[in-house]
Amino acid sequence: MTQILLAISITLMYSAPLILAALGGVISERSGVVNIGLEGMMTIGALVAATVTFYSGNPWLGFFAAGMAAGMLALLHAVASISFRADQTVSGIAINFLGLGISLFLARLFFDGATNTKNVETKLPKILSWMEGDNSNIFYSTFNMDITVPIAFLLAFLMWVFLYKTKWGLRVRAVGEHPTAADTLGINVYGVRYACVIASGVLAGFGGAARSIAGVSAFSPTVISGHGFIALAAVIFGKWTPHGAVSACILFGFAQSLVVLLGGQNAVVPSQILAMIPYILTIIVLILFVGRSVAPKADGLPYEKG
Repeated sequence: MTQILLAISITLMYSAPLILAALGGVISERSGVVNIGLEGMMTIGALVAATVTFYSGNPWLGFFAAGMAAGMLALLHAVASISFRADQTVSGIAINFLGLGISLFLARLFFDGATNTKNVETKLPKILSWMEGDNSNIFYSTFNMDITVPIAFLLAFLMWVFLYKTKWGLRVRAVGEHPTAADTLGINVYGVRYACVIASGVLAGFGGAARSIAGVSAFSPTVISGHGFIALAAVIFGKWTPHGAVSACILFGFAQSLVVLLGGQNAVVPSQILAMIPYILTIIVLILFVGRSVAPKADGLPYEKG
């Protein structure tokens, strides 16, 4: 029972950043813009969150600053992909390199030449922090999870409501499926896509912040280490839906929990092999399901009015 509860706790902890970033991928691709730059956006978000939190002492300020910083990086992707109709895959790859490069430059600038930030003294709170509980109690420690976990699930629910229960969500889906038809109905295709790509960056930045000031206590060049690409795989595996992406992220989070649990029991399998489990699972999922998933028809196709 203890191992099961511990696995649940670790799974949710690792799933939250993935869910936030995957939601960003969903909203961007639903509007017709491929966002491979989630990794870079998560990285800049993680750096800004740790830096702002360290100097201000306010983790919430760091959390929202991370979203703003990643949103600005997403704006560059939007300008290249929407206004200049550049290849969206190439632009996303450039964003990944740019996000990591800017993060390392800013870390060295603010932390005396170091690529790691200093540990933040105050992390984002846990959901039961207002209670006086005993961490030795497995039930209390399991459900006293990071606040980013309920935030991630709440945002997933709100995105589902937005996409499938509101006229604005219908417009987003229309732009991603038939932008020409949407344009003839008076929908601003460029405006919708800009808004969705920027929102994608904000959510990815929140995911990066969930790693640096909730999961751990600092930024390092490896703090994201492929989580953006795993989130992108979750978007595909989840068939470009919020609930599907959440399910995929929980699966990947469970794979990471196996790494932690098996690595802590003196397993005969080398730790390097265990660390490969989430990435191997990502490759397997893409091989098995990418052919069965149908993306929005206009996903990745630049739109030119008229």
